[in-house]
Amino acid sequence: MFNKEKKPKRFISKESQSLGLGAAEVVVDTVTGVNYLLMHAPDGITPLLDENGKVIVTPVSELTEE
Repeated sequence: MFNKEKKPKRFISKESQSLGLGAAEVVVDTVTGVNYLLMHAPDGITPLLDENGKVIVTPVSELTEE
């Protein structure tokens, strides 16, 4: 009746760290491979950049759902 196919997750958590009252987390878009820095308290999100200001992209073939 409710034959819902399980969709793969669009974002996966790569790393997280507590920062006192807040937290930081690196999440990866499983479609594009773009890495994002996600902040909790205060909330915010931005693409994660390397030392040259380029967006960090993880090859999609290297991503595994944990």
